[in-house]
Amino acid sequence: VQLQASGGGVVQPGGSLKLSCVGSRSTSYYYGVAWFRQTPGKEREFAAHITWNLGTPSYSDSVKGRFTISRERAKNTVYLQMSNLKPEDTAIYYCAARSSAASSYNNWGQGTQVTVSS
Repeated sequence: VQLQASGGGVVQPGGSLKLSCVGSRSTSYYYGVAWFRQTPGKEREFAAHITWNLGTPSYSDSVKGRFTISRERAKNTVYLQMSNLKPEDTAIYYCAARSSAASSYNNWGQGTQVTVSS
């Protein structure tokens, strides 16, 4: 399964963006899909995860209450709705999938740039 991330752009502080991660075929093979983000010189940071079957979300403390992860099974798509964006949310956002709760993320999409700036 190939993952394709999109939806990044430039937004002012306090604004919103919605990212999409589309699987090339059914992603039901996977246990869950996550969004990570990375800025130059820093390690990749976990942002949010959703289990494919039950749709159970989880978030990092840095995005909890501002970001919402969801999935649309019929479209093999996972979304990340980002609200009340801050300059520190500026990063390249990646989606990734894993086949079980205990496994590593072994399927990564290309990144999409999010820039929060006035």
